[in-house]
Amino acid sequence: MTTSNTGTGDVDPAVREELTRLRDSIDNIDAAVVHMLAERFKCTQQVGHLKAAHQLPPADQDREARQIARLRGLAESAKLDPAFAEKFLNFIVAEVIRHHERIAEATANGSATTAD
Repeated sequence: MTTSNTGTGDVDPAVREELTRLRDSIDNIDAAVVHMLAERFKCTQQVGHLKAAHQLPPADQDREARQIARLRGLAESAKLDPAFAEKFLNFIVAEVIRHHERIAEATANGSATTAD
Protein backbone atom coordinates (compact mmCIF):
# COMPACT_ATOMS: atom_id res chain seq x y z
CA MET A 1 0.00 0.00 0.00
CA THR A 2 1.95 2.98 -1.26
CA THR A 3 1.23 6.14 -3.15
CA SER A 4 2.41 6.37 -6.71
CA ASN A 5 5.45 8.45 -7.42
CA THR A 6 4.18 9.80 -10.74
CA GLY A 7 3.58 13.24 -9.29
CA THR A 8 -0.05 13.23 -10.40
CA GLY A 9 -1.38 12.75 -6.90
CA ASP A 10 -2.84 9.36 -7.76
CA VAL A 11 -3.25 7.25 -4.68
CA ASP A 12 -3.44 3.49 -4.58
CA PRO A 13 -7.14 2.62 -4.02
CA ALA A 14 -6.21 0.43 -1.05
CA VAL A 15 -4.39 3.35 0.57
CA ARG A 16 -7.31 5.69 -0.12
CA GLU A 17 -9.70 3.12 1.42
CA GLU A 18 -7.53 2.80 4.54
CA LEU A 19 -7.28 6.60 4.85
CA THR A 20 -11.05 6.87 4.59
CA ARG A 21 -11.55 4.17 7.22
CA LEU A 22 -9.12 5.83 9.63
CA ARG A 23 -10.55 9.31 9.02
CA ASP A 24 -14.08 8.03 9.62
CA SER A 25 -12.89 6.66 12.96
CA ILE A 26 -11.25 9.99 13.79
CA ASP A 27 -14.50 11.81 12.93
CA ASN A 28 -16.45 9.48 15.22
CA ILE A 29 -13.96 9.98 18.05
CA ASP A 30 -14.09 13.78 17.59
CA ALA A 31 -17.89 13.66 17.83
CA ALA A 32 -17.67 11.58 21.01
CA VAL A 33 -15.14 14.02 22.52
CA VAL A 34 -17.45 16.97 21.81
CA HIS A 35 -20.40 15.18 23.40
CA MET A 36 -18.32 14.16 26.43
CA LEU A 37 -17.11 17.74 26.87
CA ALA A 38 -20.70 18.98 26.67
CA GLU A 39 -21.67 16.55 29.44
CA ARG A 40 -18.66 17.59 31.50
CA PHE A 41 -19.61 21.25 31.20
CA LYS A 42 -23.19 20.49 32.22
CA CYS A 43 -21.78 19.06 35.45
CA THR A 44 -19.36 21.92 36.00
CA GLN A 45 -22.22 24.39 35.51
CA GLN A 46 -24.02 22.69 38.39
CA VAL A 47 -20.84 22.92 40.47
CA GLY A 48 -20.62 26.62 39.62
CA HIS A 49 -24.19 27.23 40.79
CA LEU A 50 -23.57 25.28 44.00
CA LYS A 51 -20.37 27.23 44.68
CA ALA A 52 -22.10 30.54 44.01
CA ALA A 53 -25.05 29.68 46.24
CA HIS A 54 -22.65 28.92 49.10
CA GLN A 55 -20.18 31.72 48.30
CA LEU A 56 -17.33 29.34 47.55
CA PRO A 57 -14.47 30.52 45.31
CA PRO A 58 -14.68 29.71 41.58
CA ALA A 59 -11.28 27.96 41.62
CA ASP A 60 -10.10 25.12 43.84
CA GLN A 61 -6.33 24.84 43.48
CA ASP A 62 -6.08 21.69 45.60
CA ARG A 63 -8.62 19.88 43.42
CA GLU A 64 -6.96 21.14 40.27
CA ALA A 65 -3.58 19.80 41.44
CA ARG A 66 -5.13 16.41 42.26
CA GLN A 67 -6.86 16.31 38.88
CA ILE A 68 -3.65 17.15 37.03
CA ALA A 69 -1.77 14.38 38.83
CA ARG A 70 -4.63 11.96 38.18
CA LEU A 71 -4.89 12.88 34.51
CA ARG A 72 -1.13 12.63 34.00
CA GLY A 73 -1.26 9.11 35.43
CA LEU A 74 -4.15 8.18 33.17
CA ALA A 75 -2.31 9.62 30.19
CA GLU A 76 0.82 7.63 30.97
CA SER A 77 -1.13 4.39 31.24
CA ALA A 78 -2.93 5.20 27.97
CA LYS A 79 0.40 5.94 26.22
CA LEU A 80 -0.57 9.62 25.78
CA ASP A 81 1.90 12.41 26.42
CA PRO A 82 1.20 13.50 30.04
CA ALA A 83 2.30 17.06 29.26
CA PHE A 84 -0.33 17.24 26.52
CA ALA A 85 -2.98 15.84 28.87
CA GLU A 86 -2.05 18.46 31.46
CA LYS A 87 -2.26 21.28 28.92
CA PHE A 88 -5.64 19.99 27.78
CA LEU A 89 -6.95 19.85 31.36
CA ASN A 90 -5.58 23.32 32.13
CA PHE A 91 -7.43 24.67 29.09
CA ILE A 92 -10.69 23.09 30.26
CA VAL A 93 -10.22 24.21 33.87
CA ALA A 94 -9.58 27.79 32.77
CA GLU A 95 -12.88 27.76 30.89
CA VAL A 96 -14.70 26.21 33.86
CA ILE A 97 -13.32 28.88 36.20
CA ARG A 98 -14.44 31.58 33.76
CA HIS A 99 -17.93 30.07 33.83
CA HIS A 100 -17.90 29.85 37.63
CA GLU A 101 -16.86 33.50 37.90
CA ARG A 102 -19.74 34.53 35.63
CA ILE A 103 -22.20 32.40 37.62
CA ALA A 104 -20.95 33.88 40.90
CA GLU A 105 -21.26 37.42 39.53
CA ALA A 106 -24.76 36.77 38.24
CA THR A 107 -25.78 35.19 41.55
CA ALA A 108 -24.40 38.15 43.48
CA ASN A 109 -26.35 40.49 41.19
CA GLY A 110 -29.53 38.44 41.61
CA SER A 111 -29.77 37.31 37.97
CA ALA A 112 -29.85 33.76 36.64
CA THR A 113 -27.24 32.54 34.17
CA THR A 114 -26.02 29.36 32.55
CA ALA A 115 -22.65 31.02 31.75
CA ASP A 116 -22.72 29.72 28.19
